[in-house]
Amino acid sequence: MNRSGKIKRNMIFFAIIVTAALIFGAVPVNAALAPVPNINIGVGNADNPAEMSASLQILFLLTVLSLAPSILIMMTSFTRIIIVLSFMRSALATQQAPPNQVIVGMALFLTFFVMAPTWSQINQNALQPYMEEKINQEQALGNAVKPLREFMFNQTREKDLALFVKLSENPRPKTYDDVPTMVLIPAFVLSEMKTAFQIGFMLFIPFIVIDMIVASSLMSMGMIMLPPMMISLPFKILLFVMVDGWYLLTRSLVLSFQ
Repeated sequence: MNRSGKIKRNMIFFAIIVTAALIFGAVPVNAALAPVPNINIGVGNADNPAEMSASLQILFLLTVLSLAPSILIMMTSFTRIIIVLSFMRSALATQQAPPNQVIVGMALFLTFFVMAPTWSQINQNALQPYMEEKINQEQALGNAVKPLREFMFNQTREKDLALFVKLSENPRPKTYDDVPTMVLIPAFVLSEMKTAFQIGFMLFIPFIVIDMIVASSLMSMGMIMLPPMMISLPFKILLFVMVDGWYLLTRSLVLSFQ
């Protein structure tokens, strides 16, 4: 036993030495196996209009990339899904189970699934023609926005849309094409939040009933000092597992966008 423990300690010590040597450069590493790219970024004067146009396009692309997380959150199904999943965890009262990383990851992949038809249209009508140089940048942007606008219009209440049209002080639009995208986005987010809270309210009802039954039972037995949450939590989890809650919740979320 002592010899085995000594061998393990020697192996751990050797691994630490090798790791430290690799980090601090004591052991040479073959650069051909993992080449490091050489990236040069410079700022200079544009000598002609073509270079100026290319610079502006690069700045526009960097701006779009910096806004990509906001676009993903505010113009897709992510808002509704993440709010509903958070409500589900709060209704179960399981604190950090599932953890935030799992909730966000699940919301992201459900968003990819729900938005797949829309993104397929964007790829077919905007991205691929632009990469094949069949359309210019302005036409590609217009073709990319159309499927997103159609998706948002299908999920936006007319009341919310009318509110932001009025707040923007724009003329009353005759068709959906006359509604600016900057007016449509906040109306869509507001509608998504209301829908998510409505679903969250429905999720809380069965678990509140369990809490009330457990609390009444404990009071009738005189066990006032025992926290009802300790008794009701296993029953909540049992109920959620028996009805296959994650299946029902995921199914309801996906169908709510159709």
